[in-house]
Amino acid sequence: MELRPRIGRRVVLIPLPFQGHLNPMLHLANILHFSGFSISIIHTHFNSPNPADHPHFSFHPIPDGLPPKSGASMGDIIPLVNALNQNCSGPFTSCLSEMLSDASAQPVACLITDTHWHVTQATADGLEIPRIVLRTSSFTTFAVLAALPLLRQKGYLPLRESQLEEPVHEFPPLKIKDIPRSGTTDHDPMYQLLSTMCKESKASRGIIINSFEELEPSAMSTVQQEFGVPVFPIGPFHKFLPPSPSSLLNPDRTCISWLDAQPPKSVLYVSFGSVASIDEDEFSETAWGLVNSNQPFLWVVRPGLVRGSAGAFQVPDGILDTAAGRACIVEWAPQLEVLSHAATGGFWTHSGWNSTLESLSAGVPMLCRPVLFDQNIDARYVTDVWKVGISIESKLERGKIEEAIKRLMIGREAMEMRERAACLRETADRCLREGGSSYKYLEKLVSLIMSF
Repeated sequence: MELRPRIGRRVVLIPLPFQGHLNPMLHLANILHFSGFSISIIHTHFNSPNPADHPHFSFHPIPDGLPPKSGASMGDIIPLVNALNQNCSGPFTSCLSEMLSDASAQPVACLITDTHWHVTQATADGLEIPRIVLRTSSFTTFAVLAALPLLRQKGYLPLRESQLEEPVHEFPPLKIKDIPRSGTTDHDPMYQLLSTMCKESKASRGIIINSFEELEPSAMSTVQQEFGVPVFPIGPFHKFLPPSPSSLLNPDRTCISWLDAQPPKSVLYVSFGSVASIDEDEFSETAWGLVNSNQPFLWVVRPGLVRGSAGAFQVPDGILDTAAGRACIVEWAPQLEVLSHAATGGFWTHSGWNSTLESLSAGVPMLCRPVLFDQNIDARYVTDVWKVGISIESKLERGKIEEAIKRLMIGREAMEMRERAACLRETADRCLREGGSSYKYLEKLVSLIMSF
């Protein structure tokens, strides 16, 4: 993508301070910067980005009212997001007011915030500045979240064990168990957060989605109808430009030299993201399943992966001895580089949207083990719609893991998934080129911002 002349307008972006939300917002900031806009980032002290990684942006930290060591585990994300919205409303307003009153700075065209920063709509309205939102999940997930009241009315919620395998007729091929467990009453904290998020997104001036039109055409149409504002699928963000560093964890690049020594398409990359966790028994079964598959594997064992362990959990020596030469274990990996490496033939993932889209864009089939929230939806699309992966839906047991890995990596079924994944990779590449769908939607987004 060629750097365009400076437009003389500034866009202010506010990322949610979690890895899966921060990365796409910073990718979007790069895209808009190369489209000619100046970029300002308002961010919390909690999980703050490193300004040195983005010297062409201006950064504006605000107090978030959180204790110094706030966690980011699965169990506390909802109260943490609620606390951030409550604590940051005043600081947002003060920071934006200062920007708008600075006569020496470029004028602010608009505000772009993560959808979960719902409090920023009131801030934008009060300061009379347009707000556009970024949704970091798929179109399908966004459509399902907007339909939660309907799904409750239809009797899909609350989830009942006897109905989990039944289809959700409004959203084929989803099953009832794929619906995010968002609570059963209007007073449930997660349900309240999601309802407010959808309401304030409908009040915005537009919705940016890190997806592309050809990937989810039906769900895209549903979102357009439900929210009633312009929708801009301009993904995959990370393929528009060479991504700048945005990880909250430091990647161990020694794994790249290890990959260089492996045969093409032979390595299974295993990473469950920055938040998901498993218990100690599951960790052991995963380790032995990887070893027994006889496939080379690159495994990310980050601190906190095993529940109850504060630091990095040690893989038993017997496992490493058995897998001598076939295993590379790191605390964090440069995922985009790993997925695009010639030696990578499969990705065992927690099915977060960023990881799913990155794998699709690299043409790498997936072994899906969804853990929470939207990940079940992503996994269902990988297996039943795009048909580029398989899921482990039962309890993690070494025999089932071994079998699933072999299905993904070797044999006719693996070859067919790889061929379909390669076609999706080509589609993703094509939509970003001049004349492609994401390229056109980016032009429309730039035109909208310039019209404010």
